[in-house]
Amino acid sequence: MPDGTAVDIYTLKNASGMTAEIMTYGCRIVKLLTPDRTGRMGDVVLGHDTFEEYLQPGDVFSAAVGRYANRIDGARFEINGNTYTLAANDGTNSLHSAPGGFQDRVWRVKRSDNSDDAPSITFSYHSPDGECGFPGNVDATVTYTVSTDNALIIDYTAQTDCETPVNLTNHAFFNISGDVGKDVLSHELQLNADYITAVRDDLIPTGELTPVAGTPYDFNRSKTIGQDIRANDHMLKVCGGYDHNFVLKGSDGMKKAGELYDQASGRQMLIFTDLPGIQLYTGNSFDKDAVDKGGKKYLPHHALCLETQYFPDSVHHPEFPFANLKPGDTYKSTTIYKFAIK
Repeated sequence: MPDGTAVDIYTLKNASGMTAEIMTYGCRIVKLLTPDRTGRMGDVVLGHDTFEEYLQPGDVFSAAVGRYANRIDGARFEINGNTYTLAANDGTNSLHSAPGGFQDRVWRVKRSDNSDDAPSITFSYHSPDGECGFPGNVDATVTYTVSTDNALIIDYTAQTDCETPVNLTNHAFFNISGDVGKDVLSHELQLNADYITAVRDDLIPTGELTPVAGTPYDFNRSKTIGQDIRANDHMLKVCGGYDHNFVLKGSDGMKKAGELYDQASGRQMLIFTDLPGIQLYTGNSFDKDAVDKGGKKYLPHHALCLETQYFPDSVHHPEFPFANLKPGDTYKSTTIYKFAIK
């Protein structure tokens, strides 16, 4: 780090060769190697070759995002009559609690399990009271496990000494072809969601839930990302593609959120979560100077994000399934990205 703090990368590899490289800066997935139908390993997440690129303002590639992922209207919220102000880094709103969020911090290794079958590593971070404008001291952990059946399991926990909103996710940009030079418009996506959260043009929810049936947002049956991405739809035009929170079907427990498939490589990624929403972002724009590993320039729609989450701006919508974290309680959530060949 610029202040001399050391940053390390740890490698998890299961018996069949699936490999995840995790960096302590931002608890980021630097590489995720999975086999294609021929058995050849390919990196399915975007990132950078140099550490300096990860330090650029606003960079969230494959990071653990917090304290509050996604957007907060007006970059402020209230708890018990007290107003807390965040940085307005997305117009007048807060996005991903940046700058200075969990993605911009160096985490420490709390423990590791070097099992040959399912290696895991747990990172921890102490977020002091007032960091990014949030109240309370928060102690968070993120555990990455590479399972025997080629799943990347991400477990999150957090505790606080003062009531505060917590909404954690991972901001991996996936291209499961293994080639960032190819766009993801031919990737086939299926999501178990009958509604999206309706939003204003600045992507802040109105509080309404919009049915996806008969719209470009209906992924209940698998279809390519590119099938409807250029449809005559106001928000698709505003965003330049998808950047929407899908309301997942199912109970509060673990459930299948959906699946992603790349016909060319044969890779399939199944997504499971215990959270109520998932943000589909189709890499609609990148910084003009951003390049991937190997120096390939990032182009629109050459990756997509599937960020499991509580709904955006839940702090202002009591009708949404969300509650602030309170002292004595523990925030817990799990997301699984399981890879297979189809």
